[in-house]
Amino acid sequence: MIRPDHEDTPSDTGTSLDEAGLAESTDRLMRASLARMTFGLSPAAMMLTYVDWLTSVAVSPGKQATLVQKVLKKQMRLAVWASHSALDPAATPCIEPLPQDRRFRDPAWRRFPYNLIYQSFLLQQQWWCNATTGLAGLSPHHEQALEFGARQLLDMVSPANFLPTNPRVLDRTLATGGANLIQGAEQFIDDWQRQLQGQKPAGAEQFEPGKAVAVTPGKVVYRNHLIELIQYAPATDEVYAEPVLIVPAWIMKYYILDLSPDNSLVRYLVGQGHTVFMISWRNPTEADRDIGIDDYRRQGIMDSLTVIESICPVAPVHGVGYCLGGTLLAIAASTMARDGDHRLASMTLFAAQTDFREAGELMLFIDDKQLSFLEDTMWAQGVLDTKQMAGAFQLLRSNDLIWSRLVNEYLLGEHRPLNDLLAWNADATRMPYRMHSEYLRQLFLDNDLAEGRFEVEGRPVTVSDIRVPIFAVGTEWDHVAPWRSTYKIHLLADTHELTFLLTSGGHNVGIVCPPTDTGRHYRMATDGETYVDPDTWLSRTPVVEGSWWPAWQGWLAAHSGDSQALPSMGSADYPPLDDAPGHYVLME
Repeated sequence: MIRPDHEDTPSDTGTSLDEAGLAESTDRLMRASLARMTFGLSPAAMMLTYVDWLTSVAVSPGKQATLVQKVLKKQMRLAVWASHSALDPAATPCIEPLPQDRRFRDPAWRRFPYNLIYQSFLLQQQWWCNATTGLAGLSPHHEQALEFGARQLLDMVSPANFLPTNPRVLDRTLATGGANLIQGAEQFIDDWQRQLQGQKPAGAEQFEPGKAVAVTPGKVVYRNHLIELIQYAPATDEVYAEPVLIVPAWIMKYYILDLSPDNSLVRYLVGQGHTVFMISWRNPTEADRDIGIDDYRRQGIMDSLTVIESICPVAPVHGVGYCLGGTLLAIAASTMARDGDHRLASMTLFAAQTDFREAGELMLFIDDKQLSFLEDTMWAQGVLDTKQMAGAFQLLRSNDLIWSRLVNEYLLGEHRPLNDLLAWNADATRMPYRMHSEYLRQLFLDNDLAEGRFEVEGRPVTVSDIRVPIFAVGTEWDHVAPWRSTYKIHLLADTHELTFLLTSGGHNVGIVCPPTDTGRHYRMATDGETYVDPDTWLSRTPVVEGSWWPAWQGWLAAHSGDSQALPSMGSADYPPLDDAPGHYVLME
């Protein structure tokens, strides 16, 4: 075997190591600079994807013939339908949009020639789906990336996005004498200026934490470099013995679970007699680049449990984790089970994954080449910037978050006022370089937690060691943690009781579901003796109308002891430091 020259291999001498480090740093800076021009997407990864597709098509004459045949059939279908619709404008369309596609629902799209325009677009969209899928030899990852990329490009050129081909916009323009376009231009300029200046969207100032949101009374009872721990004031004469510790994701500000008073999970729990603690994560800066996942576990969950044990020393704690916070809670609970630490009474996971093998379209951004490219960007910056993270999530729902906004706000001139959830969504956070790299490589790419390779303090941990009751929540339209992925907790957990709840809505709206919110529904079932696959579970489990919060609160109550006197706010060892919401949530 030929080995690298001695000169090319770092030796024990300082000079060789310095040269190797300089070369590596130069390469990483080059790739980081390139990433700024490509919006963080690896050119090598994209090129390999399309080369794989092109070569697969080139050696598949049968597929080529099928695609040509489909083109002819679709043209014939469109022509036949066009002739029918000319005689009967109410004729059934030759192709219907997908259920989640709301672009062409307005009756104006049924008028000629717009009906032909949108029908032709949908047929073309369907053809490209056929062209990028079902190719023998094309890797599943490349197939999914191609289908996603083709969909993004088609969404970009949708007739709904342009003035001449969108009848709604044309009707509004004629009705207002073009005032809608003037209003849209003003909104575009305002948004563009705010983006350049790093400001929040217009109206976000009405939802300042501590004034309009995050106003549930409480005290900061502990602070370290990574967290502030908030203890909320009781709202009942007695409380359940077991306190609740909520671990939100540090990819978001904690107050998504404490929005306005009528939209706050924290206020709801306190009103039901629970003692609630919440972790508020510090927004990291470049100086925090070397903070890793285990720092979040130790300084976040474990330090919080120590403080709670001092304030509520008798009973174990109901651990609740949301999104990435839920994954961290599962890691912490697995470690505690391994080490004989029995301070948890139960574990609840909100839209949180423990097995990342089928983690949805977010996986399209994660392979070795793309991840190396992203790591170089974070290495140069020290953190993953809020704009980069927001851009990736917007692409996952580009129709709802990008193009519908373009049409509604900039073409129709309709300005949707911010609500508390939208304002929270604009209050983004950063991610430390080391932590995010470990998270993406060990959990997303390598799936170490599910496959028994994730190590804590030098030894592997496994979810199957957890013995406390588990309550897992998935959301039907989750683009971050697809519910079938969160459902895989059934394959990992070995507890005597596992309850799974599937609620309507997406990753955020599905979780923020107060009892006053009408039009919501959920399904809930406790694990039986044998495994049931997610589709069978879905068909068997009845739909319940309303919010899922009361059902979960009832589960918490059933797994809690008798009510007891109110605990003190803080303790002698951990006296209150500040009023809630504290300082960390206000950090930009």
